[in-house]
Amino acid sequence: MNDHRWTQLRTHMEQQSLEGVLITDPKHVGYLTGFFSDPHERFLGLAVPKHDEPFLVVPALDLEAAKAQSSVALIRTHSDTDDAYALLQGWIGGISGAFGIEKDHLSVARFERLNAALQASNYADVGGVLSALRAAKTPEEIEKLRRAVHLIEAVLTEGIKHVRVGVTEIEIVAELEYQMKKLGAQGPSFDTMVLTGDKTALPHGNPGQRKIAAGDMLMFDMGVYLDGYASDITRTFAVAERPSDESVRIYETVLAANLAAIAHTRPGVTLASVDAAAREVIAEAGYGPYFMHRLGHGLGMDVHEYPSVHGANEELVTEGLCFTVEPGIYVAGECGVRIEDDVIVTADGVDVLTTFPKELTVIG
Repeated sequence: MNDHRWTQLRTHMEQQSLEGVLITDPKHVGYLTGFFSDPHERFLGLAVPKHDEPFLVVPALDLEAAKAQSSVALIRTHSDTDDAYALLQGWIGGISGAFGIEKDHLSVARFERLNAALQASNYADVGGVLSALRAAKTPEEIEKLRRAVHLIEAVLTEGIKHVRVGVTEIEIVAELEYQMKKLGAQGPSFDTMVLTGDKTALPHGNPGQRKIAAGDMLMFDMGVYLDGYASDITRTFAVAERPSDESVRIYETVLAANLAAIAHTRPGVTLASVDAAAREVIAEAGYGPYFMHRLGHGLGMDVHEYPSVHGANEELVTEGLCFTVEPGIYVAGECGVRIEDDVIVTADGVDVLTTFPKELTVIG
């Protein structure tokens, strides 16, 4: 059991006068107990009563796995014919005051069943404190992130060998996802994206049957899960020959913005200022309106997690944060370029986990 995480949760409960907390996001259950499981439609929860020991509620079919992995000793089960919420009410007892839940995770239907069972006076969201806990990565978590990054870079190295004129975007996607599994990933951390030609101007475009042509820009955005932690990298290449002068100028501007944001990142600056460091480079080059998304997002057990790196976020950068730095320029009908790195904030600066080269490279 990670004492720091439990201490912070208990402190939050005391500060908010919560009679108990129920954690239902499987990743948060795993984060606190060491037991990671996908319960599918079945009920999974970690109950933390104010005055009693915490207990884990798992489907009966997961009992042995939970006993082997969980740092929480008290484990209770339910069968497929049980009403898990009625059982939970009996285990927790009456609630007369406030109770903590993860509002972003509970569906309305599940909340209604929980409320009918517990009938707390009100429900407080504990998602924020859990997100804040997860934001400060431990050395062990950093090493897991680093391995996930190294794996996706190995995938990219193999994948670009299959790029040639006439191959379709989706064929490259298939090769990349084959390499992910072959090299040991749990799977992609999000839908693998390979876009060519003017489709690169779609920040979240969908790969399809578009064939790669000489002179195209070709964008890869992809990541993997490895040991429960995610990676996320974007690189943009030219295919077969040097692209247009305008495409080169766009590429060099995005690269300069990426480097400027990384150079600015250190404890004590605001996340908004990190975003601004990249955005100013792009605006000065005349492409300001074509960078229409935030600079980056937190990275960890989820590929998109707290914090959000955007121009209105005045929260301070702190040691242990992991987030992406991914400026882009997208000119509709022409081309798009995005360059994305994963970084960890250190005591005096930043450690860039991604090492794949960033200079404009012609492949295929």
